[in-house]
Amino acid sequence: MAEDKDFPCSLVIDIPFPTNRLASAAIRTLSVDQELSALVQRDFDLVAKYGEEKTVLRTTYRATTNRMLRVAVNGFFESMGVVLQVMEELDTDVIHEMGFESMERVQGVEQGMTGSTVTGG
Repeated sequence: MAEDKDFPCSLVIDIPFPTNRLASAAIRTLSVDQELSALVQRDFDLVAKYGEEKTVLRTTYRATTNRMLRVAVNGFFESMGVVLQVMEELDTDVIHEMGFESMERVQGVEQGMTGSTVTGG
């Protein structure tokens, strides 16, 4: 990725999904929310890494500072945790077939992985 003088800090995140359908659902869900700051730019793409089907969600972040990049990426992972929880509940066995059992202690994912629910107060 070529460095942009206005957005010198960048990060590419690749998240593999078992099918193109799930990767496409994730990209549609996440792309609804725009970045909260004009100091951060985000692009989504589906890429094929292992085979011909595009099953990898590639997210590219560019930011003016490392701090802005960190804040944006933290928000992205919180949203991704919600997407994975919903996929687990609606597409049973999908997440466990992917080997996401190791994500049980990841912040924002543990509730969906253990089957507990959140209730309003």
